[in-house]
Amino acid sequence: MQNTLHPKNLTSKTAKSAYIHIPFCKRKCNYCAFTSLPALNLIDDYIKKLTLEIQHYYKDTQLETLYIGGGTPSLLDIKHFEKILSLFKFAQNPEITVEINPDSASLNLLCGLLNLGVNRLSIGIQSFDDDILKIIGRLHTSKKAKDTIYLAQDAGFENISADLIYGLPNQSMNIWQKDLETIKSLDVQHISLYGLKIEENTPFFKKPPKHLPDDDMQADMYEFALSYLIPEYNLYEISNLAKTPAHCSKHNLNYWSEGQYFGFGLSAAGFLNGIRYQNTKNFMEYIKNPLLSKELTLLSEQEMLEETIFLGFRKMDGIDISKINEKFNIDFDKKFAPVIEKYLNSGHLEKTENGYRLTIKGVLVSNLILSEFLL
Repeated sequence: MQNTLHPKNLTSKTAKSAYIHIPFCKRKCNYCAFTSLPALNLIDDYIKKLTLEIQHYYKDTQLETLYIGGGTPSLLDIKHFEKILSLFKFAQNPEITVEINPDSASLNLLCGLLNLGVNRLSIGIQSFDDDILKIIGRLHTSKKAKDTIYLAQDAGFENISADLIYGLPNQSMNIWQKDLETIKSLDVQHISLYGLKIEENTPFFKKPPKHLPDDDMQADMYEFALSYLIPEYNLYEISNLAKTPAHCSKHNLNYWSEGQYFGFGLSAAGFLNGIRYQNTKNFMEYIKNPLLSKELTLLSEQEMLEETIFLGFRKMDGIDISKINEKFNIDFDKKFAPVIEKYLNSGHLEKTENGYRLTIKGVLVSNLILSEFLL
């Protein structure tokens, strides 16, 4: 169903996580489908409206995780972060993450964030190859990417995550190997690996790049990355590796565990009281009234079961069938017997103490496997 939100629908005293979207970028990258715009002169106006939205829906619950993403949050001034963080109450030892782009990072900004309580950075590196960085529209160089990690370490951050993309134009296995060697040498605590997908409304969709690795090559790149990074890093989710359990993204684990979370800002999504919602993607609409223009979806029992399976299999721990059986009043093994048997026999699934998980072989065709669990 679609409806205009009312505060009674979207307040929660149990949600422990919040996502905030900062939609500003100097320039849109060629692969990016996230909502962003280059209107940096409107940052102050946006923060005022964002403040109104947060004050309206957030009711002093103690947050365990806060994630400020974008766009390019590092284009904000420290005063903006100070304002945003002042709007929330936090539990003991919260995880507070800010996404950083190397072209807009500075030691002053990073030290300021740390002093405000930000304790985790997610740095959008994508590649260390200067030619590929130009093709995909990134504004930084390989040197700047490395320097940003050094700056973050100098500032005192002890939980740094780096994003890398495989399957990029002109990206050979040799180039990918060099990227992995570089990120490993920089000693970050967390690495996110994303295969390039060309989505609608991106520059690459309108003008597809040449010399793209095919699906088989992408799979080889993913497998090679795991073989190179493990066991120094532990694969805890399909796309994410961490040095220790303490360095896993608690915010994202809440998503994958179907926890509740607030979503604030342009195009931000949230999940509260069984309702998934998304804010408008129209910037002027949001500025006019940040409390309206939200789309609600009340999940059916069937949709909730499918989400539980889909999100559970993203985690390398897999799904806990006793919890699923209790929550949905089903017999999982009986309901999905043909699918389970098929993929256990083929080596794509394996039994765990609590249920099932994908093998690395299964991860490579996870979309196909998960589609067979959908009813």
